Amino acid sequence: MRLWHESLLSKLPRNQLNGQHRECCALRGGGWNKKHSTVNYIFEYSIERLVAYHLKVMKEMENRGYNPNPVWKNPNYRGKKCKELPYVNKILLKNRIKYKTYSEHNKKYLKECIANLTDKGCVCKYIEDLI
Repeated sequence: MRLWHESLLSKLPRNQLNGQHRECCALRGGGWNKKHSTVNYIFEYSIERLVAYHLKVMKEMENRGYNPNPVWKNPNYRGKKCKELPYVNKILLKNRIKYKTYSEHNKKYLKECIANLTDKGCVCKYIEDLI
């Protein structure tokens, strides 16, 4: 389980991008606040940040012609098995979409993500532009 560095989203291969969507769905649903070493940092913030990140993932999917389920565009939606959030701060969500979602997504984390993708044998378009 990992949230790829935001600047990698447009460069991820199809499988990794689709996998990122599934990870976000799981984290927004029953996985919220369930600790996992690579994503523990997200639980230090409000869920609006995860929703904003997920919206960025879905936007990239749509840019490529994929059709993520539109129910996930509702910021309060948490999946079929979880109750909707009673209130998501729309102003905070809008600001998180406009700017970088997580401060942990820094240069060091970008290099870790690139190394992880390389170790998996993934080929990302124009990834060298990021380094």
